[in-house]
Amino acid sequence: MMDNALIRRFEDQRLPRYTSYPTAPHFSAAIGEGEAKAWLQALDPAATLSLYLHVPFCRALCWYCGCHTQVPGHDAPVERYVGALEREIDQVASLLPAPMRVVHLHWGGGTPTIIGAERLRRVMGAIRRRFDIAAEAELAIEIDPRRFDPAMAAALQAERFTRASLGVQSFDPAVQQAINRHQSFAQTERAVDLLRGAGVAGINLDLLYGLPHQSVAACRETVTQALGLAPDRLAVFGYAHVPAMKRHQQRIDATSLPGAGERHTQAEAIAATLGEAGYAAIGLDHFARPGDALARALAEGRLRRNFQGYTADPAAALVGFGASAISALPQGYLQNTPRIVPYGDAVASGRLAVARGLALDADDRLRRDIIDRLMCDLAVDLGAVAARHGADADFIAERRALGDLARQGVVRLSGDRVEIVEDCRMLARAVAAVFDTRLAPAEGRHAAAI
Repeated sequence: MMDNALIRRFEDQRLPRYTSYPTAPHFSAAIGEGEAKAWLQALDPAATLSLYLHVPFCRALCWYCGCHTQVPGHDAPVERYVGALEREIDQVASLLPAPMRVVHLHWGGGTPTIIGAERLRRVMGAIRRRFDIAAEAELAIEIDPRRFDPAMAAALQAERFTRASLGVQSFDPAVQQAINRHQSFAQTERAVDLLRGAGVAGINLDLLYGLPHQSVAACRETVTQALGLAPDRLAVFGYAHVPAMKRHQQRIDATSLPGAGERHTQAEAIAATLGEAGYAAIGLDHFARPGDALARALAEGRLRRNFQGYTADPAAALVGFGASAISALPQGYLQNTPRIVPYGDAVASGRLAVARGLALDADDRLRRDIIDRLMCDLAVDLGAVAARHGADADFIAERRALGDLARQGVVRLSGDRVEIVEDCRMLARAVAAVFDTRLAPAEGRHAAAI
Protein backbone atom coordinates (compact mmCIF):
# COMPACT_ATOMS: atom_id res chain seq x y z
CA MET A 1 0.00 0.00 0.00
CA MET A 2 1.03 3.61 -0.54
CA ASP A 3 2.28 5.30 2.57
CA ASN A 4 0.46 8.25 4.14
CA ALA A 5 3.03 10.77 2.97
CA LEU A 6 2.49 9.78 -0.67
CA ILE A 7 -1.29 9.87 -0.26
CA ARG A 8 -1.05 13.39 1.18
CA ARG A 9 0.94 14.54 -1.87
CA PHE A 10 -1.90 13.61 -4.21
CA GLU A 11 -5.05 13.91 -2.12
CA ASP A 12 -5.90 17.45 -3.29
CA GLN A 13 -5.38 16.75 -7.00
CA ARG A 14 -8.46 16.48 -9.20
CA LEU A 15 -7.82 14.72 -12.46
CA PRO A 16 -9.76 13.40 -15.48
CA ARG A 17 -10.61 9.71 -15.69
CA TYR A 18 -9.05 9.72 -19.19
CA THR A 19 -11.83 7.84 -20.94
CA SER A 20 -10.68 9.98 -23.86
CA TYR A 21 -7.85 12.31 -24.74
CA PRO A 22 -8.30 15.19 -25.12
CA THR A 23 -10.98 15.02 -22.46
CA ALA A 24 -14.59 16.17 -22.86
CA PRO A 25 -14.18 19.59 -21.12
CA HIS A 26 -12.04 20.61 -24.11
CA PHE A 27 -14.75 19.89 -26.68
CA SER A 28 -16.11 23.08 -28.24
CA ALA A 29 -19.00 24.35 -30.36
CA ALA A 30 -16.48 25.05 -33.13
CA ILE A 31 -17.08 21.45 -34.17
CA GLY A 32 -20.69 20.81 -35.13
CA GLU A 33 -23.07 19.34 -37.65
CA GLY A 34 -20.93 20.08 -40.71
CA GLU A 35 -17.92 18.25 -39.37
CA ALA A 36 -20.12 15.42 -38.10
CA LYS A 37 -21.61 14.80 -41.54
CA ALA A 38 -18.22 14.92 -43.24
CA TRP A 39 -16.59 12.61 -40.70
CA LEU A 40 -19.40 10.05 -40.84
CA GLN A 41 -19.41 10.04 -44.65
CA ALA A 42 -15.64 9.53 -44.69
CA LEU A 43 -15.70 6.33 -42.61
CA ASP A 44 -14.17 3.30 -44.29
CA PRO A 45 -17.12 1.08 -45.31
CA ALA A 46 -15.02 -1.99 -44.51
CA ALA A 47 -14.29 -0.79 -40.95
CA THR A 48 -16.17 -2.08 -37.91
CA LEU A 49 -18.30 0.05 -35.61
CA SER A 50 -19.21 0.20 -31.95
CA LEU A 51 -22.58 1.76 -31.08
CA TYR A 52 -23.57 3.50 -27.86
CA LEU A 53 -27.17 4.41 -26.97
CA HIS A 54 -27.83 6.77 -24.07
CA VAL A 55 -31.12 6.80 -22.15
CA PRO A 56 -31.16 9.82 -19.79
CA PHE A 57 -33.98 8.73 -17.47
CA CYS A 58 -34.27 7.01 -14.07
CA ARG A 59 -37.24 6.19 -11.83
CA ALA A 60 -35.50 7.84 -8.87
CA LEU A 61 -32.36 9.92 -8.51
CA CYS A 62 -29.43 8.45 -6.61
CA TRP A 63 -27.59 11.29 -4.90
CA TYR A 64 -24.12 10.03 -5.79
CA CYS A 65 -24.91 9.93 -9.53
CA GLY A 66 -22.62 11.70 -12.00
CA CYS A 67 -24.53 10.72 -15.15
CA HIS A 68 -26.67 12.78 -17.54
CA THR A 69 -30.11 11.68 -16.32
CA GLN A 70 -33.42 12.93 -14.94
CA VAL A 71 -36.61 11.54 -13.42
CA PRO A 72 -39.64 11.87 -15.73
CA GLY A 73 -42.98 12.62 -14.10
CA HIS A 74 -44.89 10.51 -16.64
CA ASP A 75 -44.32 8.24 -19.62
CA ALA A 76 -44.72 10.76 -22.47
CA PRO A 77 -41.11 12.07 -22.38
CA VAL A 78 -39.81 8.50 -22.58
CA GLU A 79 -41.98 7.73 -25.62
CA ARG A 80 -40.86 10.96 -27.36
CA TYR A 81 -37.25 10.17 -26.61
CA VAL A 82 -37.46 6.65 -28.04
CA GLY A 83 -38.98 8.10 -31.22
CA ALA A 84 -36.07 10.54 -31.43
CA LEU A 85 -33.58 7.69 -31.02
CA GLU A 86 -35.20 5.82 -33.92
CA ARG A 87 -35.03 8.92 -36.13
CA GLU A 88 -31.42 9.64 -35.17
CA ILE A 89 -30.40 6.09 -36.05
CA ASP A 90 -31.90 6.53 -39.51
CA GLN A 91 -30.30 9.97 -39.97
CA VAL A 92 -26.81 8.83 -39.00
CA ALA A 93 -27.04 5.58 -40.95
CA SER A 94 -28.04 7.50 -44.09
CA LEU A 95 -24.72 9.37 -43.93
CA LEU A 96 -22.56 6.26 -43.72
CA PRO A 97 -20.95 4.85 -46.87
CA ALA A 98 -22.59 1.43 -46.34
CA PRO A 99 -24.63 -0.57 -43.78
CA MET A 100 -21.56 -0.94 -41.59
CA ARG A 101 -20.68 -3.97 -39.48
CA VAL A 102 -21.22 -3.59 -35.72
CA VAL A 103 -19.06 -5.64 -33.35
CA HIS A 104 -20.07 -4.00 -30.07
CA LEU A 105 -23.23 -2.28 -28.82
CA HIS A 106 -23.81 -0.74 -25.40
CA TRP A 107 -26.93 0.79 -23.84
CA GLY A 108 -26.11 3.22 -21.03
CA GLY A 109 -27.81 5.84 -18.93
CA GLY A 110 -29.52 6.65 -16.72
CA THR A 111 -31.45 3.43 -16.66
CA PRO A 112 -31.83 2.09 -20.21
CA THR A 113 -34.44 -0.50 -19.22
CA ILE A 114 -36.79 2.30 -18.13
CA ILE A 115 -38.03 2.43 -21.72
CA GLY A 116 -39.63 -1.00 -21.39
CA ALA A 117 -39.36 -4.20 -23.37
CA GLU A 118 -41.44 -3.15 -26.40
CA ARG A 119 -39.59 0.12 -26.93
CA LEU A 120 -36.20 -1.53 -26.51
CA ARG A 121 -37.14 -3.96 -29.25
CA ARG A 122 -38.30 -1.07 -31.46
CA VAL A 123 -34.93 0.64 -31.18
CA MET A 124 -33.03 -2.60 -31.69
CA GLY A 125 -35.17 -3.17 -34.78
CA ALA A 126 -34.13 0.24 -36.14
CA ILE A 127 -30.49 -0.66 -35.55
CA ARG A 128 -30.77 -4.05 -37.22
CA ARG A 129 -32.45 -2.48 -40.27
CA ARG A 130 -29.63 0.03 -40.77
CA PHE A 131 -26.54 -1.83 -39.52
CA ASP A 132 -25.00 -5.26 -39.97
CA ILE A 133 -24.69 -6.66 -36.44
CA ALA A 134 -22.00 -9.33 -36.42
CA ALA A 135 -22.94 -12.75 -35.11
CA GLU A 136 -20.11 -12.52 -32.57
CA ALA A 137 -20.98 -8.94 -31.50
CA GLU A 138 -21.18 -8.15 -27.80
CA LEU A 139 -24.54 -6.55 -26.97
CA ALA A 140 -24.46 -5.00 -23.50
CA ILE A 141 -26.87 -3.03 -21.34
CA GLU A 142 -26.82 -1.34 -17.93
CA ILE A 143 -29.42 -2.62 -15.45
CA ASP A 144 -31.01 -1.26 -12.29
CA PRO A 145 -31.69 -4.53 -10.38
CA ARG A 146 -34.49 -2.91 -8.38
CA ARG A 147 -36.67 -2.50 -11.45
CA PHE A 148 -35.75 -5.41 -13.69
CA ASP A 149 -38.60 -7.72 -14.66
CA PRO A 150 -39.21 -10.92 -16.66
CA ALA A 151 -40.60 -8.99 -19.65
CA MET A 152 -37.33 -7.09 -20.06
CA ALA A 153 -35.33 -10.28 -19.55
CA ALA A 154 -37.35 -11.89 -22.37
CA ALA A 155 -36.68 -8.89 -24.63
CA LEU A 156 -32.94 -9.12 -23.97
CA GLN A 157 -33.06 -12.82 -24.80
CA ALA A 158 -34.96 -12.19 -28.03
CA GLU A 159 -32.46 -9.51 -29.06
CA ARG A 160 -29.52 -11.79 -28.18
CA PHE A 161 -27.89 -9.57 -25.54
CA THR A 162 -24.70 -11.07 -24.18
CA ARG A 163 -23.75 -8.87 -21.21
CA ALA A 164 -25.36 -6.76 -18.50
CA SER A 165 -23.87 -4.35 -15.98
CA LEU A 166 -25.74 -4.11 -12.67
CA GLY A 167 -25.33 -1.17 -10.36
CA VAL A 168 -24.72 -2.27 -6.77
CA GLN A 169 -22.51 0.48 -5.25
CA SER A 170 -22.89 -0.85 -1.67
CA PHE A 171 -25.07 -3.34 0.19
CA ASP A 172 -24.60 -1.47 3.48
CA PRO A 173 -28.02 -0.07 4.56
CA ALA A 174 -26.44 2.99 6.20
CA VAL A 175 -24.59 3.87 3.01
CA GLN A 176 -27.68 3.21 0.90
CA GLN A 177 -29.67 5.58 3.09
CA ALA A 178 -27.03 8.29 2.69
CA ILE A 179 -27.02 8.04 -1.13
CA ASN A 180 -30.77 7.49 -1.62
CA ARG A 181 -30.37 4.08 -3.21
CA HIS A 182 -32.12 1.25 -1.36
CA GLN A 183 -31.27 -2.07 -2.96
CA SER A 184 -31.30 -5.43 -1.22
CA PHE A 185 -29.05 -8.34 -2.03
CA ALA A 186 -32.20 -10.36 -2.83
CA GLN A 187 -33.24 -7.84 -5.51
CA THR A 188 -29.80 -8.01 -7.08
CA GLU A 189 -29.71 -11.80 -6.96
CA ARG A 190 -33.14 -12.02 -8.60
CA ALA A 191 -31.99 -9.77 -11.46
CA VAL A 192 -28.87 -11.89 -11.99
CA ASP A 193 -30.98 -15.05 -12.05
CA LEU A 194 -33.37 -13.52 -14.58
CA LEU A 195 -30.48 -12.45 -16.79
CA ARG A 196 -28.76 -15.81 -16.75
CA GLY A 197 -32.09 -17.54 -17.36
CA ALA A 198 -32.48 -15.33 -20.43
CA GLY A 199 -29.08 -16.36 -21.77
CA VAL A 200 -27.27 -13.14 -20.81
CA ALA A 201 -24.13 -14.91 -19.68
CA GLY A 202 -21.81 -11.96 -19.05
CA ILE A 203 -22.54 -10.35 -15.66
CA ASN A 204 -20.77 -7.17 -14.55
CA LEU A 205 -21.24 -5.56 -11.14
CA ASP A 206 -20.48 -1.91 -10.37
CA LEU A 207 -19.23 -1.03 -6.87
CA LEU A 208 -18.26 2.30 -5.29
CA TYR A 209 -15.93 3.21 -2.44
CA GLY A 210 -15.50 6.58 -0.81
CA LEU A 211 -19.26 6.91 -0.18
CA PRO A 212 -20.74 8.68 2.87
CA HIS A 213 -20.55 6.64 6.08
CA GLN A 214 -18.73 3.86 4.22
CA SER A 215 -16.14 1.83 6.13
CA VAL A 216 -13.47 -0.66 5.15
CA ALA A 217 -15.46 -3.43 6.81
CA ALA A 218 -18.57 -2.47 4.85
CA CYS A 219 -16.58 -2.50 1.60
CA ARG A 220 -15.30 -6.01 2.33
CA GLU A 221 -18.78 -7.23 3.21
CA THR A 222 -20.27 -5.81 -0.01
CA VAL A 223 -17.55 -7.50 -2.08
CA THR A 224 -18.09 -10.80 -0.28
CA GLN A 225 -21.81 -10.64 -1.03
CA ALA A 226 -21.14 -9.60 -4.64
CA LEU A 227 -18.83 -12.60 -5.12
CA GLY A 228 -21.73 -14.82 -4.13
CA LEU A 229 -23.33 -13.81 -7.44
CA ALA A 230 -20.28 -15.08 -9.39
CA PRO A 231 -19.87 -12.03 -11.65
CA ASP A 232 -17.50 -12.16 -14.61
CA ARG A 233 -16.32 -8.59 -14.08
CA LEU A 234 -16.46 -5.89 -11.44
CA ALA A 235 -15.92 -2.18 -11.88
CA VAL A 236 -14.76 -0.56 -8.64
CA PHE A 237 -14.93 3.22 -8.81
CA GLY A 238 -14.06 5.89 -6.30
CA TYR A 239 -17.04 8.16 -5.66
CA ALA A 240 -16.46 11.57 -7.28
CA HIS A 241 -18.00 14.29 -5.12
CA VAL A 242 -18.53 17.21 -7.51
CA PRO A 243 -21.56 19.11 -6.14
CA ALA A 244 -20.70 22.18 -8.21
CA MET A 245 -21.27 20.09 -11.35
CA LYS A 246 -24.02 17.78 -10.02
CA ARG A 247 -26.28 19.79 -7.74
CA HIS A 248 -28.12 16.75 -6.36
CA GLN A 249 -24.84 15.71 -4.73
CA GLN A 250 -25.31 18.66 -2.39
CA ARG A 251 -27.76 16.39 -0.53
CA ILE A 252 -24.79 14.29 0.58
CA ASP A 253 -23.20 15.44 3.82
CA ALA A 254 -19.61 16.14 2.81
CA THR A 255 -18.45 15.68 6.41
CA SER A 256 -19.53 12.02 6.21
CA LEU A 257 -17.22 11.28 3.28
CA PRO A 258 -14.01 9.34 4.01
CA GLY A 259 -10.71 11.14 3.52
CA ALA A 260 -8.07 10.24 0.96
CA GLY A 261 -6.28 7.79 3.26
CA GLU A 262 -9.50 5.97 4.14
CA ARG A 263 -10.56 5.91 0.46
CA HIS A 264 -7.25 4.32 -0.44
CA THR A 265 -7.59 1.74 2.32
CA GLN A 266 -11.11 0.90 1.10
CA ALA A 267 -9.90 0.46 -2.48
CA GLU A 268 -7.02 -1.74 -1.39
CA ALA A 269 -9.32 -3.89 0.76
CA ILE A 270 -11.68 -4.42 -2.17
CA ALA A 271 -8.78 -5.25 -4.51
CA ALA A 272 -7.28 -7.69 -2.03
CA THR A 273 -10.60 -9.48 -1.52
CA LEU A 274 -11.12 -9.80 -5.27
CA GLY A 275 -7.54 -10.94 -5.79
CA GLU A 276 -7.94 -13.65 -3.17
CA ALA A 277 -11.08 -14.79 -5.05
CA GLY A 278 -9.04 -15.20 -8.24
CA TYR A 279 -9.99 -12.05 -10.13
CA ALA A 280 -7.34 -10.29 -12.22
CA ALA A 281 -6.84 -6.54 -11.80
CA ILE A 282 -7.58 -4.71 -15.06
CA GLY A 283 -6.10 -1.25 -15.38
CA LEU A 284 -7.06 1.28 -12.74
CA ASP A 285 -10.42 0.06 -11.48
CA HIS A 286 -11.71 -3.13 -13.13
CA PHE A 287 -11.43 -6.79 -12.16
CA ALA A 288 -12.22 -9.87 -14.23
CA ARG A 289 -12.09 -13.64 -14.14
CA PRO A 290 -8.84 -14.85 -15.80
CA GLY A 291 -10.73 -16.34 -18.77
CA ASP A 292 -12.88 -13.25 -19.38
CA ALA A 293 -12.43 -11.33 -22.65
CA LEU A 294 -11.19 -8.28 -20.70
CA ALA A 295 -8.47 -10.30 -18.96
CA ARG A 296 -7.44 -11.88 -22.26
CA ALA A 297 -7.26 -8.46 -23.92
CA LEU A 298 -4.97 -7.22 -21.14
CA ALA A 299 -2.69 -10.25 -21.44
CA GLU A 300 -2.48 -9.84 -25.22
CA GLY A 301 -1.92 -6.06 -25.21
CA ARG A 302 -5.35 -5.35 -26.76
CA LEU A 303 -7.05 -3.67 -23.81
CA ARG A 304 -8.62 -0.34 -24.71
CA ARG A 305 -10.34 2.50 -22.91
CA ASN A 306 -13.42 4.39 -24.07
CA PHE A 307 -16.25 6.43 -22.59
CA GLN A 308 -17.69 3.34 -20.87
CA GLY A 309 -14.35 2.44 -19.27
CA TYR A 310 -12.13 -0.55 -20.09
CA THR A 311 -13.11 -2.65 -23.07
CA ALA A 312 -11.97 -5.40 -25.41
CA ASP A 313 -14.03 -3.75 -28.17
CA PRO A 314 -11.96 -3.90 -31.40
CA ALA A 315 -14.08 -1.44 -33.43
CA ALA A 316 -12.40 1.26 -35.46
CA ALA A 317 -14.99 3.90 -34.52
CA LEU A 318 -17.67 4.54 -31.91
CA VAL A 319 -20.98 6.14 -32.88
CA GLY A 320 -23.17 7.51 -30.10
CA PHE A 321 -26.94 8.02 -30.15
CA GLY A 322 -29.06 9.99 -27.70
CA ALA A 323 -28.74 13.13 -25.59
CA SER A 324 -25.14 13.73 -24.40
CA ALA A 325 -23.83 10.68 -26.34
CA ILE A 326 -20.26 10.94 -27.61
CA SER A 327 -18.89 9.54 -30.86
CA ALA A 328 -15.20 8.77 -31.32
CA LEU A 329 -14.31 8.81 -35.01
CA PRO A 330 -10.90 8.73 -36.72
CA GLN A 331 -11.01 12.51 -37.18
CA GLY A 332 -12.04 13.37 -33.63
CA TYR A 333 -14.88 13.48 -31.11
CA LEU A 334 -18.51 14.56 -31.44
CA GLN A 335 -21.00 15.07 -28.61
CA ASN A 336 -24.75 15.48 -28.82
CA THR A 337 -26.47 18.19 -26.81
CA PRO A 338 -27.06 16.89 -23.26
CA ARG A 339 -30.48 18.54 -22.97
CA ILE A 340 -33.33 16.22 -23.87
CA VAL A 341 -35.75 18.71 -25.47
CA PRO A 342 -33.18 20.38 -27.78
CA TYR A 343 -31.92 16.91 -28.68
CA GLY A 344 -35.40 15.83 -29.73
CA ASP A 345 -36.06 19.11 -31.56
CA ALA A 346 -32.86 18.79 -33.59
CA VAL A 347 -33.61 15.24 -34.65
CA ALA A 348 -37.26 16.06 -35.45
CA SER A 349 -36.13 18.87 -37.75
CA GLY A 350 -33.78 16.55 -39.64
CA ARG A 351 -30.61 17.97 -38.11
CA LEU A 352 -27.89 16.06 -36.31
CA ALA A 353 -27.98 16.76 -32.58
CA VAL A 354 -24.23 17.37 -32.37
CA ALA A 355 -23.51 20.36 -30.13
CA ARG A 356 -19.72 20.27 -29.79
CA GLY A 357 -16.62 18.25 -30.50
CA LEU A 358 -12.90 18.26 -31.10
CA ALA A 359 -10.73 17.59 -34.15
CA LEU A 360 -7.61 15.58 -33.34
CA ASP A 361 -4.18 16.71 -34.48
CA ALA A 362 -1.00 14.63 -34.66
CA ASP A 363 0.11 15.60 -31.15
CA ASP A 364 -3.30 14.68 -29.71
CA ARG A 365 -3.07 11.23 -31.30
CA LEU A 366 0.43 10.65 -29.97
CA ARG A 367 -0.48 11.69 -26.43
CA ARG A 368 -3.75 9.75 -26.55
CA ASP A 369 -1.81 6.61 -27.42
CA ILE A 370 0.60 7.13 -24.51
CA ILE A 371 -2.19 7.88 -22.04
CA ASP A 372 -4.20 4.87 -23.20
CA ARG A 373 -1.26 2.53 -22.63
CA LEU A 374 -0.61 3.96 -19.19
CA MET A 375 -4.26 3.63 -18.23
CA CYS A 376 -4.62 0.13 -19.70
CA ASP A 377 -1.22 -1.54 -19.24
CA LEU A 378 0.12 0.68 -16.41
CA ALA A 379 3.25 0.94 -18.57
CA VAL A 380 4.36 2.46 -21.85
CA ASP A 381 7.42 2.49 -24.09
CA LEU A 382 7.67 6.13 -25.15
CA GLY A 383 10.09 5.39 -27.97
CA ALA A 384 7.89 2.67 -29.47
CA VAL A 385 4.77 4.84 -29.34
CA ALA A 386 6.59 7.82 -30.83
CA ALA A 387 7.93 5.65 -33.64
CA ARG A 388 4.40 4.48 -34.48
CA HIS A 389 3.38 8.10 -34.86
CA GLY A 390 6.48 9.22 -36.75
CA ALA A 391 7.41 11.56 -33.90
CA ASP A 392 10.44 12.02 -31.68
CA ALA A 393 10.51 10.77 -28.11
CA ASP A 394 12.18 13.75 -26.45
CA PHE A 395 9.36 14.66 -24.03
CA ILE A 396 11.80 16.83 -22.10
CA ALA A 397 9.32 18.38 -19.66
CA GLU A 398 7.45 15.09 -19.29
CA ARG A 399 10.62 13.14 -18.47
CA ARG A 400 11.43 15.69 -15.80
CA ALA A 401 8.00 15.19 -14.22
CA LEU A 402 8.39 11.42 -14.51
CA GLY A 403 11.72 11.71 -12.70
CA ASP A 404 9.94 13.38 -9.80
CA LEU A 405 7.35 10.56 -9.76
CA ALA A 406 10.14 7.99 -9.83
CA ARG A 407 11.81 9.60 -6.81
CA GLN A 408 8.47 9.44 -5.01
CA GLY A 409 8.23 5.72 -5.80
CA VAL A 410 5.22 6.02 -8.13
CA VAL A 411 6.91 4.86 -11.36
CA ARG A 412 9.98 2.94 -12.49
CA LEU A 413 11.98 4.31 -15.42
CA SER A 414 14.23 2.32 -17.73
CA GLY A 415 15.26 4.14 -20.88
CA ASP A 416 12.03 4.90 -22.73
CA ARG A 417 9.96 2.54 -20.60
CA VAL A 418 7.67 3.95 -17.92
CA GLU A 419 6.06 1.48 -15.52
CA ILE A 420 3.64 2.36 -12.74
CA VAL A 421 4.55 0.61 -9.50
CA GLU A 422 1.88 -1.96 -8.61
CA ASP A 423 1.20 -0.45 -5.18
CA CYS A 424 0.61 2.91 -6.90
CA ARG A 425 -1.93 1.59 -9.42
CA MET A 426 -4.46 4.09 -8.06
CA LEU A 427 -2.22 6.93 -9.25
CA ALA A 428 -2.41 5.92 -12.91
CA ARG A 429 -4.37 9.09 -13.70
CA ALA A 430 -1.66 11.22 -12.10
CA VAL A 431 0.99 9.56 -14.28
CA ALA A 432 -1.18 9.92 -17.40
CA ALA A 433 -1.69 13.60 -16.59
CA VAL A 434 2.04 14.18 -17.15
CA PHE A 435 1.31 13.88 -20.88
CA ASP A 436 -1.86 16.00 -20.85
CA THR A 437 -0.82 19.34 -22.32
CA ARG A 438 -4.36 20.67 -22.05
CA LEU A 439 -4.78 20.00 -18.34
CA ALA A 440 -5.66 23.08 -16.32
CA PRO A 441 -6.92 23.54 -12.79
CA ALA A 442 -10.55 22.38 -12.77
CA GLU A 443 -11.57 22.31 -9.14
CA GLY A 444 -15.04 20.85 -8.77
CA ARG A 445 -15.09 19.26 -12.24
CA HIS A 446 -12.85 16.18 -11.97
CA ALA A 447 -12.63 13.29 -9.54
CA ALA A 448 -10.06 13.21 -6.76
CA ALA A 449 -6.76 11.60 -7.74
CA ILE A 450 -7.11 9.15 -4.81
